[in-house]
Amino acid sequence: MGWLRHPGILATVVLVAGLLVWGFWPRPVPVEIVTAQRGPMTVTVDEDGRTRVIDRYEIRAPVDGSTCRVGLDVGDPVTRGQVLLGITPLQSAVLDPRSRAEAEARVAAAEAALASTAENAKAAAARADYRAAELSRVEPLAERGVVSREALDQTRMEGLAADAALRAARHAVDVARYELEAARSALAHSTADGAAEPAERVPLRSPIDGRVLAVRRECEGPVRVGEVLLVLGDPSGLEVEVDLLSADAVRVHPGTSVLFEQWGGEEPLEGVVRTVEPVGFTKISALGVEEQRVLVIADFTSPPALWERLGDGYRVEARFVLWRQEDVLQVPASSLFRHGHGWALFRVREGRASLREVRVGQRTGLRAQIELGLEPGDQVIDHPSEQVADGVSVTAR
Repeated sequence: MGWLRHPGILATVVLVAGLLVWGFWPRPVPVEIVTAQRGPMTVTVDEDGRTRVIDRYEIRAPVDGSTCRVGLDVGDPVTRGQVLLGITPLQSAVLDPRSRAEAEARVAAAEAALASTAENAKAAAARADYRAAELSRVEPLAERGVVSREALDQTRMEGLAADAALRAARHAVDVARYELEAARSALAHSTADGAAEPAERVPLRSPIDGRVLAVRRECEGPVRVGEVLLVLGDPSGLEVEVDLLSADAVRVHPGTSVLFEQWGGEEPLEGVVRTVEPVGFTKISALGVEEQRVLVIADFTSPPALWERLGDGYRVEARFVLWRQEDVLQVPASSLFRHGHGWALFRVREGRASLREVRVGQRTGLRAQIELGLEPGDQVIDHPSEQVADGVSVTAR
């Protein structure tokens, strides 16, 4: 008991004991506390989209030829029936010596064929005349009974056959004459011989009143039939196409409300879904993941004066409104965690965490609807850590 006579030693022992008790005494866990409140809640699907002209007209070359220089630029207005450009059909090729010799030989062959068919036509005409004369001799004899009725019918049949052969021979003469003209045209018309003759120009006219959306060929040059030269459209008729994930597209239906944001204006534009295409496609995301996406087409319902500055291919941010209520009890989605087969959270009562099972309704990215298990004004722990458990003392961070 000698150490009791030294106050310094006694004070040191008491201080160490107090520090040990203070160090091992359980402290409240600092947490973030939020309050369950009632308010409006909206469940949306957000995705980037782009505008496009509803009716697009591609002006294509109707023939192979050479187009003139296009005097239109993107954005220029056009009227229905306006001549946009002209196409000159391709000129005949220059005949080399071998091709010219072959063309001359075809002309000679066509002339010989014409002469042959003309002689055949003369022979068919002679046979037809002979059959006609023979029929004129047989008919009186048949009336007097000298010649049988069968012989008269035979003579008439031979006369009809001779007339048909004569007509066929004359048609053959016409065919041979046309073939001769074609052979002479191939020999006579070539770029070298007829370059000075003006070629016919095919005009291309605008089918609508609108504007030029794209110019595929600006300079003069050769074009092939079916090649796109211009793209026309009416920018006053716009729609929005949005490619959604197929899992989100099944939640969208025609008539769903859409809000278009980040389009450049101060207020969001309103719209409505017109159609959800029934065919999906594969798209590679920015992370290299294959995604199945579906095109959703929406129309503007806001007055045209609000979005008249938009054009074809402009970017917008579409928010599809799937569900909305004005008075919903809600908490941050980060306060919920899985517990058993349902959801739970920690409610703060008298400075301690109390485990509470709840029934969750609609959810957004940040908020969750609480259908059962909480009352307005209850305090809950947001982002509960592993240190938080049922009955643990907590304090607001």
